[in-house]
Amino acid sequence: MMELKFDMVQTMAIAAALLFVGNYIKQRVCVIKRYYIPAPVVSGIIASLIILFGRQTGLFSVTFDVTLQSLFMNAFFTTVGFMASLKLLSQGGLGVVVMLIAATLLLTLQNVIGCSLASVFDLDPKFGLITGSVSLTGGHGTVGAFGKTIEDLGVVGAQTAGFAAATYGLIVGCLIGGPIGKLLLKRNKVKVHNDKAADEVINAEPTKDVVSTDTRPDPFSGTNLINATVCIAISMGLGSLVAPYVKAHTLWLMKDGLMLPSYLGPMLIAALIRNITDFAKRPIPMEAIDSLGSISLSIFLSMAMMTMKIWELIDLAIPLITILLVQTLLVILFVYFCTFRIMKIRAIGSPYDSAVICTGHCGFALGATPTAVAN
Repeated sequence: MMELKFDMVQTMAIAAALLFVGNYIKQRVCVIKRYYIPAPVVSGIIASLIILFGRQTGLFSVTFDVTLQSLFMNAFFTTVGFMASLKLLSQGGLGVVVMLIAATLLLTLQNVIGCSLASVFDLDPKFGLITGSVSLTGGHGTVGAFGKTIEDLGVVGAQTAGFAAATYGLIVGCLIGGPIGKLLLKRNKVKVHNDKAADEVINAEPTKDVVSTDTRPDPFSGTNLINATVCIAISMGLGSLVAPYVKAHTLWLMKDGLMLPSYLGPMLIAALIRNITDFAKRPIPMEAIDSLGSISLSIFLSMAMMTMKIWELIDLAIPLITILLVQTLLVILFVYFCTFRIMKIRAIGSPYDSAVICTGHCGFALGATPTAVAN
């Protein structure tokens, strides 16, 4: 068997090349585009299938150095921390708090269902976590963060199963959102008024003689990109001290101390910096930070997906499919009977608003933020 080994720089280059492949395929395959499947997931799955073919046929084996994967993962979650603005959150009012409670309750039920069904199939209950909120509410990024940890705790194939579950969730989250929203509107006899005039204005082409008067500074200028990189790097550096500190000071609580995921510290430091700058009215380059986060997430996901060990799913196929089908039923019932009733409280929103939120909750609970927004 021919052995192919790639160092960390070559691995990063392959992951970057796969992004182009994924984007190319996504733009030309309507189904992939319609269900918002990320480009690195598309190309990463193809790469992992090719590796599976080489392994099963005995033609070749591939070994990647994924040292940089954790770096890109931590960078992405750090940018997520910068979005945690209490000032912006407070503008959502009571609705944000109630939705947070509903989402937290559902993801708790996802874990209970996952762990219970894993035990029924004589699997480690921790397998239920990776097929519960970690992959469904959390998505591919969270699987990449927790999958390796769960595997280190003795659950073989946890990360691969998690990526499979997250991909399933993206598709099904899009499929069920619209029908549930429509059913809720019909059941509650909510009338929807379409304003054709407004639609025409929104979709109108701009006239050619209009001169742009936008004098705002370029959010992606060299200075902003440098400042964004500095903010992320400082947060990652300071945040890297959080997990070891917590572990060392919680030995009284458990034998090995409390273990935190590596990305949590940088994310908390980033959130702290964001809220301090908001309070001091000193803006930070959020658009540049968001773009750097998207780049980090894309490369991280590409690396994670192309190194999936698909052969580990063979023995887990029946338990995995069963758990995911039950999880889908749980989300449908919870959103239909609980989320809608909670969110249509008069102080929060109208029945129409609640139905819209329910379609988004389907995407959020099974897929990811883009799925929720699309729904």
